[in-house]
Amino acid sequence: MPAVEMVGVTKTYRRRGGQPFRALDSLDMTVDTGGVHGLLGPNGSGKTTSIRALLGLVRPDAGVGQIRLLDRPVPDELPQLIGDVGALVETPLFFPAFSGRRNLELLAQTAGVPGTRVEECLELVDLRDRAGDRFKGYSLGMKQRLGIAAALLKSPRLLILDEPSNGLDPAGIRDIRELVRRLGRDGRTTVLVSSHLLAEIQHVCDSVTILVRGRRIASGPVASVLSRAGTNDTRVAVPDPATAAALLAAAGFSVSPSPDGQILVHGAASPGEITRVLAQHGHYVEELVRVTPDLEEAFLALTGNQA
Repeated sequence: MPAVEMVGVTKTYRRRGGQPFRALDSLDMTVDTGGVHGLLGPNGSGKTTSIRALLGLVRPDAGVGQIRLLDRPVPDELPQLIGDVGALVETPLFFPAFSGRRNLELLAQTAGVPGTRVEECLELVDLRDRAGDRFKGYSLGMKQRLGIAAALLKSPRLLILDEPSNGLDPAGIRDIRELVRRLGRDGRTTVLVSSHLLAEIQHVCDSVTILVRGRRIASGPVASVLSRAGTNDTRVAVPDPATAAALLAAAGFSVSPSPDGQILVHGAASPGEITRVLAQHGHYVEELVRVTPDLEEAFLALTGNQA
């Protein structure tokens, strides 16, 4: 049972005095249960609209597509889902003069959650030591973490985070990254996190969906999406790179220098063939590594000029 399923979802906004804008264009997306799934795309690609549609905050165009969370239709059965889904969308709002702990206690009382869960959530987001401080004195990163703690109060099976690292300094980004990674590892909660920061998705996510102009252009495990970038290079380290490169070129390999002064062999079907050719001529490989593109390279290869 997927945690999230969107099939053919379209959302069009009517601009006053302008042309209609299609934020989602027949979008298909599936998020399997467990781990961390990244929703990646440039600003304006439809990430936030997708999340708002999942949470029933916007309604897709009449008669178009279907949305299911935890195998229940949205928005029809959102009331039955409310205890199983936690979300942080945009900047969290709390009472600025109250402490972080007091803010969570008020939310817990409203939701009928035991007070012990407040301390558990503060521990989960590493705020126990600052829980007694007023919210208005928190850094932006601490405010985001308190917002995630609030989303976790009901022990949700699905946690949805919209750009949780947006606007944070490097230390804050690192803290949110580590928190999301921990939440995805606990096995109890599926995390859907949106971001336009490719490095964040690559560091914390098990799988990814890439959006451009409201459409899905790639989806799957991060390693699988990376492989679609089309890079098939092998980095070869040898004592004499110039001679080894000439030998490999003579054997029919496409060769170029690597940035570290060694050799890049392009499109080799079997790395073993590289070592065989070099060994036959008395050149022995010190290191041989498949070059895997990072998510930025894969993103650019997949989107071309679409972004």
